[in-house]
Amino acid sequence: MKKLRSLEDLGVAGKRVLVRVDFNVPVQNGRVISDTRVRQAVPTLTELVAKGAKVIVASHMGRPKGEIVPELSLEPVTQSLKTHMPETDISFVTGTIGQAAKTASYALLPGQILVLENLRFLPGEECNDYDVIRGLAQLADLYVDDAFSCAHRAHASIEGIAKYLPSAAGRLMAREIDSLSRALENPARPLTAVIGGSKISTKLGILENLVTNVQNLVIGGAMANTFLLADGLGIGTSLCEPDMVGTVKRIKVKAEEEGCELILPSDAVTAPALEAGIDTRTVGIDEVPADQMILDLGPKSVARLTNVFADSKTVIWNGPLGAFEVPPFNDGTKAAARQVAVLTASGELISIAGGGDTVAALEAAGSADDFSYVSMAGGAFLEWLEGRALPGVAVLLDG
Repeated sequence: MKKLRSLEDLGVAGKRVLVRVDFNVPVQNGRVISDTRVRQAVPTLTELVAKGAKVIVASHMGRPKGEIVPELSLEPVTQSLKTHMPETDISFVTGTIGQAAKTASYALLPGQILVLENLRFLPGEECNDYDVIRGLAQLADLYVDDAFSCAHRAHASIEGIAKYLPSAAGRLMAREIDSLSRALENPARPLTAVIGGSKISTKLGILENLVTNVQNLVIGGAMANTFLLADGLGIGTSLCEPDMVGTVKRIKVKAEEEGCELILPSDAVTAPALEAGIDTRTVGIDEVPADQMILDLGPKSVARLTNVFADSKTVIWNGPLGAFEVPPFNDGTKAAARQVAVLTASGELISIAGGGDTVAALEAAGSADDFSYVSMAGGAFLEWLEGRALPGVAVLLDG
């Protein structure tokens, strides 16, 4: 059994420790406007500081493509970090590798933090370039990865550096991996997966993996329209992928072979267009008007999900169940999310959710805090659902 290396495996006192975090946060007018990812990094950083480490923080922001883009500087994020760690001496250096960063890192005292400039200002960061790896390795004695959200990327600061320095997972990384592993690798069953969103083509690997692992697979969002089309139902002017019908039929056969129940909408909220305030209709799924779009679950579909969740022990959720960004087509997602939240809060259910749209939908429903675990990771969460090995995790495993 492979073991994830942790902070306990590193002697950090007096050592320079390079910590990879995910500070890819929105900034407007030089100020961080959503600091969730900054706050998530604080426990690991605080622990390292308390143990007398000399901490060097590295992150990317945006996609500067190897160019210096002042609007994507990490200096505003450094100021945000200072507000969350007011007792800690935190400084910022305009370099990432090279003499300025090296001088600043060697000048650190135990308990101090140095934040490097945006890693993606370096042309070689995203292609795992040896010169970037070597430059980062020269700054530190040890490496800690606390950025699960980037674990699917074989970049210099994620995979490459971990091969050159003694390395371990930070507290956030370890918690994410533990939560996700328990949900899919050794879950309490029955296990239900909720997969929404617009395109099957972007989540094909997820669907193919889940039908072999879960007892119930709930298909929602515009993705469900293609499943309905494959069943020969009329879907009006709804968004769908006709070229994926053959793939859907194969998934349905595989699900039946594996004993996985596919759960599709039994009724729907429709409208002529995706517009706020537009007149809507609630119809049976076999009664969708030719000039209408399916935009949300109907009440019968929500009621069925309520029963499915009540009979489940674990729920994994990725993607909204309707066009949640335009009210009232968020009602189905909100109602289903609240039911999962209630069951979780009462101890009847373990619930794991992840993906950008998913987090936004759960927060809008006021349900995110009651899920067992909500992952901020986007791509890494999706690749984990596909059953893929994540480069940034694999390099931290022993055995």
